[in-house]
Amino acid sequence: MSTTHEDHAHHTGAAPEAAAAVPPVVDRATWQAARDELLVREKAHTREGDAIAAARRRLPMTEVDGGAVVVGPDGPTTLLDLFAGREELVLYKHMWHPGEPFENQCEGCTLTYWAVQDPAYLTARGVSFAVLAKAPWPELAPFVEFMGYPRHWYSVLDTDDDVLSGGDFGTWLCFLRRGGRTFLTNSVTGRGAEATMPALALLDMTVRGRKEAWQDYPEGWPAGGLPGWFWRADESGAGNSWSGGRPTIQWGRPGATPVAAGGGHVH
Repeated sequence: MSTTHEDHAHHTGAAPEAAAAVPPVVDRATWQAARDELLVREKAHTREGDAIAAARRRLPMTEVDGGAVVVGPDGPTTLLDLFAGREELVLYKHMWHPGEPFENQCEGCTLTYWAVQDPAYLTARGVSFAVLAKAPWPELAPFVEFMGYPRHWYSVLDTDDDVLSGGDFGTWLCFLRRGGRTFLTNSVTGRGAEATMPALALLDMTVRGRKEAWQDYPEGWPAGGLPGWFWRADESGAGNSWSGGRPTIQWGRPGATPVAAGGGHVH
């Protein structure tokens, strides 16, 4: 299936790029001076981020049942076992739509988890990593295989613990182990989860940004679409404003085929 430039503009809600405004053209010295001026603000933003991270390390913690049972590729196991003997554990609660095909599973969670699925740098630092989903394991296992994900996924469908199986999915949880006791130290959801979406950070560096209507754009820039309009795409790779297709990364998976419109959900 091919998509014309005008079709893509229709999907995104953007005007054709040829008609859109662009930044003013200046000499190199003028550009560098403007860039240096913005860098002062960026450095202040970085320092504030460091200060927030320092405050985060000083949050209190609350105990969670380390014996809570989850089900993974090797059968039932416990939250304590997921630490694999390490002091810390990071969990991602991946949203799941029961009974839906792979292409209708959460595009936002796919983006959140995709870039951080290999936990090598976490484990090198002594932090274990796992993913939880509220799905029957026999339904979850073929999805994990199709996506080519590591075998650190676990079902919490029957887990009797409100931290692991309740609340918002699309959430990062951080834990600390003290002997046989486990403690929740941090929880992040919503836009806080963008820390693990490097594609969004890179787009924010570009002149056109994410092309989402909520963002602040200069006069004459392409009109923005719905938040996350490009997280789901058709087989041409064009974002289609959540109207169907697959989570964009799925087109790189072996066996991915065109699908009918109508899947997914709006964030």
